[in-house]
Amino acid sequence: MTSVTTSDGVRIFYKDWGPKSAQPIVFHHGWPLSSDDWDAQMLYFLGKGYRVIAHDRRGHGRSSQVSDGHDMDHYAADVAALVEHLDLRNAIHIGHSTGGGEAARYVARHGRDRVAKLVLISAVPPLMLKTEANPGGLPIEVFDGLRRQLAANRSQFYFDFASGPFYGYNRPGAEPSQAVIWNWWRQGMMGAANAHYDGIKAFSETDFNEDLKNITVPTLVLHGGDDQIVPVADSAPLSARLLKRSTLKVYDLLPHGVCTTHPDIINADLLKFVIV
Repeated sequence: MTSVTTSDGVRIFYKDWGPKSAQPIVFHHGWPLSSDDWDAQMLYFLGKGYRVIAHDRRGHGRSSQVSDGHDMDHYAADVAALVEHLDLRNAIHIGHSTGGGEAARYVARHGRDRVAKLVLISAVPPLMLKTEANPGGLPIEVFDGLRRQLAANRSQFYFDFASGPFYGYNRPGAEPSQAVIWNWWRQGMMGAANAHYDGIKAFSETDFNEDLKNITVPTLVLHGGDDQIVPVADSAPLSARLLKRSTLKVYDLLPHGVCTTHPDIINADLLKFVIV
């Protein structure tokens, strides 16, 4: 398997498809998934002549199942190790959900001279947790509930999560795809329970306000208007305002997992942003 080993000894699995001379697009997956979640986007942009790269976050997918480092600082540093290993320049980074937080922190702290553009899709910044400074966030009890369900029966929890709010399959008139549900479950169960448990704190309690303020590259912010995982009101518009060069687009009634449920819409908007 293709992989890079970080300075603290973690093996990060990655995919690297397409001509090495082409502009690279780096994809950052959501919790608790893997690089496989980007199939529809990687195949699309590969067909457009781009070099497409995606990795499995530490503790996720085919990367090392280690005991520590399951936080945004390590996630971003792992991306930096991958980018340096492949010597990627003029890259476009696209992050979904937790991967949006990872991508934002990477660009802000490591990637200024290597990044051309950034895309945040259904992303967790600026901050998911409700605090005095972030009154519109979700209360800690929501995330404690996720931790309890994961610890009690991770397999059932993941099946229920994919069958319901992640893709909006719990909405009236929705037509759930069992293949999509089981693929989400498969990706989740490939990873380590401890990494996923700690990852809940990473995606919910990390404050990205300063990261967003420090990002200077053009950034596209996309979000589903019916996102039940990362509610749009306290995420995308706030991020767009903090970013120096942002474009915001909210899709009415679309769910959190828009890259899978509506790839034609997402891919078309990504291509428009990439080629400008």
